[in-house]
Amino acid sequence: MKFAQLDTAGVENKSRAVIERALDTALRRGASAAEASAACSRGGTATVRVGELETLEYEDDQSFDVTVYFGTRKGSASSSDLSADAVVESVKAACDIARYAGEDEHAGLAERDEMASEVPDLLLDHPWIGDVDRIIRMATECEDAARAVPEIVNSEGAGVKTRRSLSAYGNTHGFLAAYTGTVHAVHCIAVAGRGDEMQRDFWSSTRRDPSAMQTPQSVGRQAADRAVARLGARKLTSRKARVLFTPQTARTLVGCFIGAISGGALYRGTSFLIDSLGTQVFPSWLVIDEEPHLPGGLYSAAFDSEGVATREHTIVADGVVRNYVLDTYSARKLGLKTTGNAGGVRNLILRGRDTPYDDLVAGMDEGLIVVELIGSGINMITGDYSQGAAGFWVQNGKIAHPVEEVTLAGNLRTMFMSVAGLGQDLDEEGSIRCGSMLIEGMTIAGI
Repeated sequence: MKFAQLDTAGVENKSRAVIERALDTALRRGASAAEASAACSRGGTATVRVGELETLEYEDDQSFDVTVYFGTRKGSASSSDLSADAVVESVKAACDIARYAGEDEHAGLAERDEMASEVPDLLLDHPWIGDVDRIIRMATECEDAARAVPEIVNSEGAGVKTRRSLSAYGNTHGFLAAYTGTVHAVHCIAVAGRGDEMQRDFWSSTRRDPSAMQTPQSVGRQAADRAVARLGARKLTSRKARVLFTPQTARTLVGCFIGAISGGALYRGTSFLIDSLGTQVFPSWLVIDEEPHLPGGLYSAAFDSEGVATREHTIVADGVVRNYVLDTYSARKLGLKTTGNAGGVRNLILRGRDTPYDDLVAGMDEGLIVVELIGSGINMITGDYSQGAAGFWVQNGKIAHPVEEVTLAGNLRTMFMSVAGLGQDLDEEGSIRCGSMLIEGMTIAGI
C-alpha cells in the first residue's frame, strides 16, 4: 500500500486558475485591489507505541483565502473547497464584508515594485515514495532503538511523517507564483525509570530531504539517552548562577526578541523594545542574520505571504538592532517599509563567539544547563521573565547531577546583554537556528 502522491503539475495549474478566477471576480464586483492564495498538501503519518501500530493517517488537504480592498476598506474569506462556485462565493463574501468594514489608511496590497521578480529553485522539494509499510517499519525501528536502552521502561510512541505541498499566491498587481516543498520527520518520546522515579524526554529530526534526516535508530536512541540522563534529578536551593540554554531552549529566548521587534507588537505598544532600532540590545560580538534563500531550509522562501521578495538581511549587528521584522501593514503603521516578513522570519541564524559545547560547559565552572522550559511567564511589555525549568547542574566545569522543579527569573533586556557565549551545536529544526546560549547570571528559585 502507498499513500497517494501529490500531482504537483496538476495542482499548480488548478491553484493558478483558482487565484486568477478569484482576482477577476473581485475586480468585476468593484474591488480596487485583491489578493488570493491556495495551498494543497498530501502525506501520511504512522505512529507506534510499545511495538504496536497506534495510528495511521493519510492527509489530503486544500485551502483557499482571498482578501479584497475597496479603497482602504478590507474584507477576507476562506474555504477548503476550490471549486469554481465555492471560489466565487468566497469572493462575494469577502466583498460584502469589505463594504461594512471601517476605513483604514494603512490597508492594502504591498507595493508593486516590492513583488518578487523571480522564484529560484531553493531545493525545497524532495518527494518520498509513500510506502506505508516502510513508514511503519521506520517508526517501529525508532521506538525499538529507544526501548533497547537499559532503564527505558515505557514509551509514549514514535512516529514518522511525510508531506508534500504546493503553495500559490497572486494579487492584482499581476503577481502570481507557486512553489512546492516537502517535509519529512521522525520523532520518539521515551520514558525512563529507576525505582519509583520516572522521567521522559523527546527527540526528533525534520528535514526537507529525507536522506538528510537522522536515522530512526539514532532518534530513538537519543530520546532514550536523554530520558535516562534525567533520572536522579534533584531540586536546588535558590541562588544566582550562570545558565546555559541548549539550542532548543535558547531558540525560545531569540523568539522573544523577534516578537518584541515585530511590527504588530511595536505599533500596538506591547513590546519592551519599542524604539529600539539603532540601539544596543546584545553584546557587541553578536550577529543575527536572516537567510530566506538557504537551499533546503525548512523555512526558505523566495517571497513572503504578500508576494514581497524575501532577501538576506542583518537584524542585529555589533549587538545593535539594525532592522525590525515587518509586514506591509505594520510597516505603514510605523512609517517604514516592509522587510519581507509577512508570515514570520525565515532561517534566522545567530553568530559570534561560536564555542564547542563542552568548552561552554567547562567554562561555566558552576551553573545550570537548561534542557526543558515549563509554563509561560513572560511579560512582553516589561520584558520580565519567569519560567519553570529542568536540566543539569554543573560543578567545577562538569555535569554533577540532573535538576528539576526550579524557576528561572530575570528580565529579557538584562539577559540579552548578559549573553556570554554561543555554542557551535547549531540546531536546524526551526525558523530560528542557534547553538547553546550562555547567560552570565540569572536568579534560580528552588527550595
